[in-house]
Amino acid sequence: MPPEILIPAAIFVFGAMIGSFLNVCIYRMPLDESLVFPASHCTRCRASIRFYDNIPIISWFVLFGKCRHCKSPISFQYPLVEILNASGFLYLYVRYGLTAQTVFYGLFFSALLVITFIDIYHRIIPDRISLPGIGAGLLGSLFIPMVFPLSTMRLGVPPWFLDALVGSALGFVIFYIIAKASPKIFGQEGMGGGDIKLIAMIGAFLGWKEMLLTIMLGSLAGSIVGIFLMIVFRTGRKYAVPFGPFLSLGALMSLFWGTPMIDWYLYVL
Repeated sequence: MPPEILIPAAIFVFGAMIGSFLNVCIYRMPLDESLVFPASHCTRCRASIRFYDNIPIISWFVLFGKCRHCKSPISFQYPLVEILNASGFLYLYVRYGLTAQTVFYGLFFSALLVITFIDIYHRIIPDRISLPGIGAGLLGSLFIPMVFPLSTMRLGVPPWFLDALVGSALGFVIFYIIAKASPKIFGQEGMGGGDIKLIAMIGAFLGWKEMLLTIMLGSLAGSIVGIFLMIVFRTGRKYAVPFGPFLSLGALMSLFWGTPMIDWYLYVL
């Protein structure tokens, strides 16, 4: 197999394997279970899953979405997360190549996937992801990407780090103010603590401009879905829609297409 095909294929397979672990995180983290022990097993009959039934993406389709032992249905979430993570890794490789940026943003992509599904199922955003994510984003910004010449550094600190630090702090402050003001203005909480820490993590990885764009895109997507639910399913205005998935969507859009979107916006203005 030629290298131009072999490397992308390997990246996709690796992303799918990481996606398989993300499924473990999505299921076990809200239950405060170990991510390592016990080994993979059916959540219904508790039977251990053999290695040939645990091949990312493929095994779910081979088993027709059912446990080999008890025939209980296996959620389509499992191959979906694996496909999404594999596709995200492949896109990052195509965009950045075999670089530290791909690893850096691959970590970010995977973290947002886990946060999205946990928030959908449990309406929580685990601190075990967002808090280390803030640190990882800030630490990575010291070294990745090394795109600024030394002459542009201030006090030996890369501008990208300052951008990440401002993005994380500003995002935290904005959402903290909203969380405190919402009960007084709207009579209900409009922002949870998990959302506050999530936007701080997003700011640490993307910087302040893309963080603000994330808020705009996430709020727009959330409003569209909220209005759709109100019209189609006649849910009330107080129906709680988790904001984490929309923030994650906005963050990925900002990561992939943030620069041209911001440039277009400034040009229109």
